[in-house]
Amino acid sequence: MDAADFRRIALSLEGAEESSHMGAPDFRVGGRIFATLASQDKGYGNLMLTPEQQTEFVAEDPDVFVPIAGGWGRMGMTHIVLAAAHEDVLAGALRTAWKLRMEQNARTGRKKR
Repeated sequence: MDAADFRRIALSLEGAEESSHMGAPDFRVGGRIFATLASQDKGYGNLMLTPEQQTEFVAEDPDVFVPIAGGWGRMGMTHIVLAAAHEDVLAGALRTAWKLRMEQNARTGRKKR
């Protein structure tokens, strides 16, 4: 997998849109980010997960999922090593981040755009 695959799969999710945050591509639903390509130059995609989801993904496949260093990682931000991921793994991880954002949007009253 590569950045183009990440983009294709992210944008296939209902309501997903590509935008930019600090000059890096990001993917949003309801105007809120669920994934980015901020680390694509290092071969990573980034997923916004809960710390618990991150722990499960890393435990299941530590060669594919890596916590982002520092505070962002402690909050659940997770790298996915694109070259090591199979399409079904990447799609499942993106769907998990998208679903989490959709649930958070529903709790805060944000509507789909």
